[in-house]
Amino acid sequence: MSSTHKQAFLRYGYLQLRGFYPRSRLAGLRQKVLEEVKRSSARPGISKSLPDLPVFQQISRLSSLVKVRDVHETLVTPELMDLVAEVGGQSPSVVQDTQLLLSPPRQGTWTLKDLNWHVDLAVDPRHRDRVPGVQAFFLIDDVDRQGGGTLALAGSHRLGAAGSNAAARLRQVLRAQADLERELQELGVSIVEMCGRAGDVFLMDMRVLHTPSINSSKRLRMMATCRFLFGAD
Repeated sequence: MSSTHKQAFLRYGYLQLRGFYPRSRLAGLRQKVLEEVKRSSARPGISKSLPDLPVFQQISRLSSLVKVRDVHETLVTPELMDLVAEVGGQSPSVVQDTQLLLSPPRQGTWTLKDLNWHVDLAVDPRHRDRVPGVQAFFLIDDVDRQGGGTLALAGSHRLGAAGSNAAARLRQVLRAQADLERELQELGVSIVEMCGRAGDVFLMDMRVLHTPSINSSKRLRMMATCRFLFGAD
């Protein structure tokens, strides 16, 4: 990783690693997920009840139903750990288990309205330049634009703690949802859609606002995620 890549991560709060894994490495995992999704959907009541749930509950429900072995071992490699340590400035003290992120196809019309923007770790104004945690998002299969990929607000972690003027303005903009992308640009924040090819990986500062999104494509959204936490220096 070059110093340019690291500086980009610190500034924008994310980094896309295109083709980090060869597609062949993920082919077996992809097939296992597809088989398990098919098997889970065949359970009594599942195929009929899933579409009746709110969109984002469909994601958590489907992801919890699908159990596949060796997801963590396949995705969290020594090479990935080295990169996480590099952008974080130290080796992670805690590595959580890898979880699947699955969205059924054709959830509805893709929109930026009424999304669940949140952070996993709050900004500490005393240590703004220290990365407290990194979340990796893995594309197990191709994820199309508007295909349910996680959305992140690049640069949102630089606006300060929740009570700061800039952070309060950002929350106001997200609630108002009027001309959202233009107003975000005025704040120096942009929307990143985690889409791409199987084998791509996104690394995200865990202070960055992010949200699930609607899968309007015909393809099952097949991703996974893992969190890496850093101790105090």
